[in-house]
Amino acid sequence: MDVYEALYTTRAMRRCTTEPIPIDVQKRILDAAVRAPSGGNTQNWRFMLVDDADVMGKLGPIYRDCMTQLWATIYKDRLDAAGADPDDPENASFLRIQRSAQHLADHFEEYPLLLLSFVQFDPTGGSIFPATWSAMLAARAEGVGSSLTSIFVFQLDAVLEILGVPKADGWLFSSCVTFGYPTGKWGVAPRRRVDEVSFRNSWGTPLGFEIPEPLWP
Repeated sequence: MDVYEALYTTRAMRRCTTEPIPIDVQKRILDAAVRAPSGGNTQNWRFMLVDDADVMGKLGPIYRDCMTQLWATIYKDRLDAAGADPDDPENASFLRIQRSAQHLADHFEEYPLLLLSFVQFDPTGGSIFPATWSAMLAARAEGVGSSLTSIFVFQLDAVLEILGVPKADGWLFSSCVTFGYPTGKWGVAPRRRVDEVSFRNSWGTPLGFEIPEPLWP
């Protein structure tokens, strides 16, 4: 697969089948992940694959409770505004995202594979997120959809206990990625234009060029 195709089309794919991810595919995903840059080459991170039904059954209710807390706190005002005027294009877009995120929560136990990542004494994510993103890009190359979430932070102690993570040793939860073969189509996700979210040399200074449409394909 062309690298730009992977970069442009690796978006959150939350609607997936329950088809298992073959072991050889899992191998290629993780082996690609560990090749990512790591500060000082310390690789002070760990990955955990989860496909056990009992473990998924314990995590699912916690995930849904965390999602409920998210809608009731951080996104409450935005959800209320979107619900009051659902025909507004921006509100309609947000409500679609909300439904997609809620779908993940409602079907959490049905995903065939989870990838949880942890980092030791480094809450910045400077090393772990490149590795996690590499795993997601590798999954895309294998035709596997993925979606990254960190919402477990609402009930982190319970999650760490279920997974047996040695918190006393400084291990911190980073993210959870769901993997599954998508039921929808791959495509370039709509995003704000580069020149709307980028500056040059100083905050607020124009970038110096415009990109009105995606440069790929």
